[in-house]
Amino acid sequence: MSALEDLKRQALLCTGCRLVEGRTQVVFGEGHPDARLMFVGEGPGADEDRLGRPFVGKAGQLLDRILEAAGIPRESVYITNVVKCRPPNNRAPLPDEAKLCTSLWLSREVELVRPQIIIPLGSVATQYFLGQKVSITKVRGQWFEWHGVKVFPMFHPAYLLRNPSRAPGSPKALTWRDIREVKAALDQLGPKPDRVIKTAAQDPLF
Repeated sequence: MSALEDLKRQALLCTGCRLVEGRTQVVFGEGHPDARLMFVGEGPGADEDRLGRPFVGKAGQLLDRILEAAGIPRESVYITNVVKCRPPNNRAPLPDEAKLCTSLWLSREVELVRPQIIIPLGSVATQYFLGQKVSITKVRGQWFEWHGVKVFPMFHPAYLLRNPSRAPGSPKALTWRDIREVKAALDQLGPKPDRVIKTAAQDPLF
């Protein structure tokens, strides 16, 4: 059993916060265990909670289409969430829920996968990686660094579903520009360096 598989086995048994009360099952990350590109969303929705897989509902299907259009196979990336259990009524994770889940699971996922680029989807995931409250509309499409990893925030696909316009300057148009920039950055990357990503649970927001 790989270290990532062992981490998933442990996560599936987690009862660390109140989210355990309403979940059907834990939704751990999935994808290539040695992915160069990692996507991090907010938390599971109803379809994810039912099926036990991240990004399989309407937002996940849109993410699949975005990746396909950019020539990035879904099986080549790793996809996960800030919290692994569905918050009630799909609300945003509370600070204590996010702090516990990121310290137990997300930070370890990053350490084990060792992505070269992380794409936080939406404000909640972006706030974790930037360590401060931010508006996704202000920081999307910009490059940051987190523990030596490139971070490039993008709109969450669920936000795109609520804003379907394809007009110039619309969220969908900006996302198409963003994912093409991500693909260009991926194409310029060399082989993954043999290094260890060490994270720290000291984020001021959580």
